[in-house]
Amino acid sequence: MPIADNELAEYFYGNQGRYMRKWSHYFEAYEWHFQRFKGKPLHILEIGCYHGGSLQMWRHYFGPQIHVHGVDIDIRCKQLEEADVSIYIGDQGDDNFLNRLVSQLPPLDIIIDDGGHFMHQQIKSFDVLFPHLKDGGIYVCEDLHTSYWTSHGGGYRKRDTFIEMSKDLIDQLNAWHSKDAESFAVNEQTRHMHSLHFYDSMLVIEKRERTRPVEYESGKRVFDSDPTGQPYTNKV
Repeated sequence: MPIADNELAEYFYGNQGRYMRKWSHYFEAYEWHFQRFKGKPLHILEIGCYHGGSLQMWRHYFGPQIHVHGVDIDIRCKQLEEADVSIYIGDQGDDNFLNRLVSQLPPLDIIIDDGGHFMHQQIKSFDVLFPHLKDGGIYVCEDLHTSYWTSHGGGYRKRDTFIEMSKDLIDQLNAWHSKDAESFAVNEQTRHMHSLHFYDSMLVIEKRERTRPVEYESGKRVFDSDPTGQPYTNKV
């Protein structure tokens, strides 16, 4: 069902172009995270071209300054190339292919993983491609329900699934506050993940360079001590 005041949903439900398939609740997340990029020069990578419908949708939504890069394992998808749409054929779970891809691509503004949805593919793609995302960019991994499917290498609470990896990212986002640096330390993900947004079967990661959080104080205290009678300290 179309979502009111949502340009991507409106395009999808009125689509007369190439075939595509999307969960209806994705469009609210797309609109929320993507609208600030509209009309700007962009390089977008979408893993999983299928019949090319979403490649056309991104071009329509973001405007004439966009270049869409598509990845698919199906060689027939080369036929989907057109002006400002480039297609690369390969397996997103293959280190060699992903590293060659990165060497060919400019820094990316948006990455959308809607590919094979197998655990090794989603995890490997994130590991290799997230560093190639621009500061201020967005990484989207879709169809995360396969993390619960044994057919795709998943299972509830099974390690080595994308969902379980993403739970580790929550920890890493907060690593500046660790008091056990030997077992839980700041790393490159901590320094470059600004936020994680979880939706039904989708994770959106906003990339932005970060430094150690700083806490400030303002205003006048009403009390001189905490409820136990201890004088207030400046920091928690």
